[in-house]
Amino acid sequence: MSVLAVSNLTKRFNLEAGFFARFGRFVNAVNDISFSIGKKEAYGLVGESGCGKTTTARMLVRMYNADSGEILFHNNDTTISVNDLKKEALRQYREKVRYVFQDPARSLNPRMSVYEVLVSGCRKPLKQRGVSEKQLWEKAAAILDEVGLQTADLEKRSSEFSGGQRQRISIARSLLMEPEVLICDEVVSALDVSIQGQILNLLLDIREKRGMSFLFIAHDLKVACYFCDRIGVMYRGELMEEAPSADLYREAHHPYTKLLFSSAAGISESGSKADSQSPAPVRPSVPEMKGEFCSFAPRCPAATERCFNEHPGLTQIKPGHTIRCFNFELAQ
Repeated sequence: MSVLAVSNLTKRFNLEAGFFARFGRFVNAVNDISFSIGKKEAYGLVGESGCGKTTTARMLVRMYNADSGEILFHNNDTTISVNDLKKEALRQYREKVRYVFQDPARSLNPRMSVYEVLVSGCRKPLKQRGVSEKQLWEKAAAILDEVGLQTADLEKRSSEFSGGQRQRISIARSLLMEPEVLICDEVVSALDVSIQGQILNLLLDIREKRGMSFLFIAHDLKVACYFCDRIGVMYRGELMEEAPSADLYREAHHPYTKLLFSSAAGISESGSKADSQSPAPVRPSVPEMKGEFCSFAPRCPAATERCFNEHPGLTQIKPGHTIRCFNFELAQ
């Protein structure tokens, strides 16, 4: 049984910005995405910057409204259409599905104490449930201890902490309402490698202790494979490959997934050292592209003429493992 189910989700933005920008030219940030997150499962969305993974995550909490598609939240014996939620119902949903941002320095108010940061968004609903200020302080102190900080830190300001400690505060804030799903948007990408491991292990402990589900957004495929049960690999708004993380780590099939693994290792397609953030070079000579075509074709070493004239759908190559590619056998 899934906790969150996404079906055919689409979001496009105007290609130009500003008051005098022309209207009518769009970019498809998310293009017909479908996936589900099971109870106590960690699902990863992985891809380069700009692939649409953060836009997808923000639609799940209605920071953006989807242009089309459906988001269903299964809560106990009821199924809720997230797209239809208004005001109080949306607020209650956001208590169950919490968002942890990439940059805690920007998402935490530096003028507030840690205690005020933790309780500012949930004091009213908790008070309505009969939680006193003293109980709220004790609850905040317990959660701060759970994420590896001390009760005395409640009186400090977030600006006094390091990047890794600030991320712990962000995680603590998201846990105060005891959510069922935690959306982690690149929560370790800005941290040192040693700190990344500490935060990932903290999230694993929280998942085990609380029985929570996770949507884990990352650009590093190896990090996602360490934390997640299943992974969807995104490119230009589409899922290119989806599989259990163990299968993906052992045997990635899509050329783009292979590229992400080689980039994580700092190896280019030619076998030389490469910048892990730099994209693969565009193929020097490609056929003229008309209408629908594979979005990865201009960068794909296995692309054929068909890839530039048809748009591939998702194909199941074995149970639980799907791929969007006509010629993945050629890339093996």
